[in-house]
Amino acid sequence: MNAYILVVDDEPDVEALFRQQFRRELRAGRFQMEFATSAPDALKRAAEVRTPSLILSDINMPGMSGLDMLPKVLAAHPDVPVIMITAYGDAETRRKAIERGAVGLLTKPIDFALLRQEIDTRLEQAA
Repeated sequence: MNAYILVVDDEPDVEALFRQQFRRELRAGRFQMEFATSAPDALKRAAEVRTPSLILSDINMPGMSGLDMLPKVLAAHPDVPVIMITAYGDAETRRKAIERGAVGLLTKPIDFALLRQEIDTRLEQAA
């Protein structure tokens, strides 16, 4: 599978954490992961680099939030599933994310077993 997952988060340690958690999948070539540190950077990568198979995005970021990015990325790539990630998984945040087009919302600290299941499900649906 040549899936491409775009992870959007302004925290500098996220890339190292995800690469460590998904090292087997990355090494086996199950999917590629690329990282953007802001919503504008993610929009640029999704437009210029390659259409992602899945986007995982933090909500609370300086400048443009993940919720503000969501309708923009879906306008350009309506078939790309987006899972939002937040430290604040309250009902209002979940409602806003789903209304704007997210297929799911995960809370921090991330349950990587659950995230792995979500990735598997979304990539199977896209295949």
